[in-house]
Amino acid sequence: MPGVLPAGEPVPGDGSLPASARASVGARGFGVYVHVPFCASRCGYCDFNTYTADELGGGATREGYVDAVLAELALAARVLGEAPPARVETVFVGGGTPTLLPTDDLARILDAIDRTWGLAADAEVTTEANPESVTPTTLKELRAAGYTRISLGMQSAAPGVLAVLDRRHSAGRATAAALEARDAGFDHVNLDLIYGTPGERAEDFAASLDQVVAAGVDHVSAYALIIEDGTRLAARMRRGELPYPDEDVAADRYLAAESALNAAGFSWYEVSNWARTPDARCRHNLLYWAGSNWWGLGPGAHSHVGGVRWWNVKHPGAYAKRLATGGSPGQAREVLTGDETHMEEVMLRLRLASGLPLDVLTDAGRAGAARALAEGLLAEPAHAAGRAVLTLRGRLLADAVVRDLLP
Repeated sequence: MPGVLPAGEPVPGDGSLPASARASVGARGFGVYVHVPFCASRCGYCDFNTYTADELGGGATREGYVDAVLAELALAARVLGEAPPARVETVFVGGGTPTLLPTDDLARILDAIDRTWGLAADAEVTTEANPESVTPTTLKELRAAGYTRISLGMQSAAPGVLAVLDRRHSAGRATAAALEARDAGFDHVNLDLIYGTPGERAEDFAASLDQVVAAGVDHVSAYALIIEDGTRLAARMRRGELPYPDEDVAADRYLAAESALNAAGFSWYEVSNWARTPDARCRHNLLYWAGSNWWGLGPGAHSHVGGVRWWNVKHPGAYAKRLATGGSPGQAREVLTGDETHMEEVMLRLRLASGLPLDVLTDAGRAGAARALAEGLLAEPAHAAGRAVLTLRGRLLADAVVRDLLP
């Protein structure tokens, strides 16, 4: 997971939750996130909790990983006890590169979640994948195991951009993998793009968008490149080998994405996400943005149940060791205050095309919304109907709008 975590408070040794948190589990949507921390190589921009074979150490192995995840799942079942979710609505296996694991292991994880809590009949089950880590055969195996959605890391169609990002796949492999996923029967296929990489030209990004549309996917995510401290890309920029990303260029790329994707029949539903139809929207991510409940399995994974958020120890070896001794792998947790919950609701829901009800804002927040409306950052018809919905210009300045809506 990227970023610096708050200090938090200790997680009880048995992982127990307050009764008030457990009581809320069945009242809202429930999902399961599974973190797979393995990668064949480290991309230059990546700050996630991932490990190559050379970096792993600490007695951790890929071979023992699934057993550790299943041990945490058993712990989760004990913690929730008599208040389990009615059904698991979404499962998202992320990383890292989940598809470095054998498909039998990914099937074992999904089967165990189903046996523990039960998957809803229409559950959305997603795995992330790097394009070079899947084949037509493994894609068919994943689909047969119950995975309904796949998210492929494309990043760019330009070889030079892929080289700067230290991506291993060839320029055409991502779209080929997307076509293979559709042929394998996946209900929904996503391609991820990164824009604003040093050296990327407008025509490079336009070609990436063209390839995405031609691949026939029904979901696209596009993110501006963020330079994280400690990454190889950050070090290259500090040494002057590469220029830092330009905010004006990033804004131009976002507008290009909006134009090209709209023309191809996509609509934005979150600032960085577009879908062809409502059914193609990522339900798991919507669960996060709505402040619902989920249990995160795996090293470094985050969970949220009933206003309590916690995160696991990061290293796979430490994670497995805690579970092997019967303890929780939780590193720390925080119980959200009313003010913190309000702040997160504003931050997350404002990013959605459905927007934020104005009546959840304070008086100061509603005054901020009026200013944002006057500046063309919020849509007038939605505001008149009692909701704060970002305009296209507002999406470019979403963080500033959020600040204006918070006390």
